[in-house]
Amino acid sequence: MEVGQRLPEILGKDQDGKELKLSDFKGKKLVLYVYPKDSTPGCTTEACNIRDNYERFLSLGYVVIGVSIQDESSHKKFIAK
Repeated sequence: MEVGQRLPEILGKDQDGKELKLSDFKGKKLVLYVYPKDSTPGCTTEACNIRDNYERFLSLGYVVIGVSIQDESSHKKFIAK
């Protein structure tokens, strides 16, 4: 994906296997956190920053979505960590 490129309609599946569509968030502001792999040091550092500022994002009206290529099981482990 490149800067300025439109997001695809299908964003992927969440940690519970629910398909996420861009249209599900129509009219909302998004923080889209795209990372290469769950539980790597760099991704964990970035995720901790988002976690630490999560309430602030929500208070400003943002929805936070993390996107990577791993499956639901991997996402659940990363979330727990």
